[in-house]
Amino acid sequence: MCCYFRMMQDVLETSDPISQPGLIQRLGTSISRLYQHYLDKWTPHTASRWVFTLVLIGGFLLRVMLQQGWYIVCYALGIYHLNLFLAFLTPKIDPAFTQEDDDGPGLPTKANEEFRPFMRRLPEFKFWYSVTKSTVVAFCCTFFQVFNVPVFWPILVMYFITLFCITMKRQIKHMIKYKYLPFSLGKPRYQSQENSNKAPAH
Repeated sequence: MCCYFRMMQDVLETSDPISQPGLIQRLGTSISRLYQHYLDKWTPHTASRWVFTLVLIGGFLLRVMLQQGWYIVCYALGIYHLNLFLAFLTPKIDPAFTQEDDDGPGLPTKANEEFRPFMRRLPEFKFWYSVTKSTVVAFCCTFFQVFNVPVFWPILVMYFITLFCITMKRQIKHMIKYKYLPFSLGKPRYQSQENSNKAPAH
């Protein structure tokens, strides 16, 4: 029995190419790690990230206008971005439910309450990443004629504007009703230890 286990151990040695991951799997893992590395390095640079994404969206819209096609792809991208924007503006915990249950963490309604930052349903980085990724996918779709469905684009534009106005009106009413802003304002600023220890000059 011991000889059998020893033989199996010899067969499955780490030097055996069968037991090691394949070249494609190792290459995919390396690319994934490199991609995540640069993504992590870009995380704190919020302004540059959004400038890049806005330029990418502008390039996509310019291609749609110059090619005079893929309006349905542009409309689908706009609807998806609108849903992401609403999730970005919406608090993680709906105030409508927290008022019924007073034990849950709510949004501050008075100036002297403890500061609590606005917790979003969709964090800023995930919002940016989803917008950028979807724009890249939509841009790639413009290179395939199968996605160029003939539509009357002015109707899509009017429908999107109407949907945007109705949705934002509902969101603003929700913000007014429960008295919150989708931004962390009024965060207290503390003086440094050196300044606080200094005695006032006479």
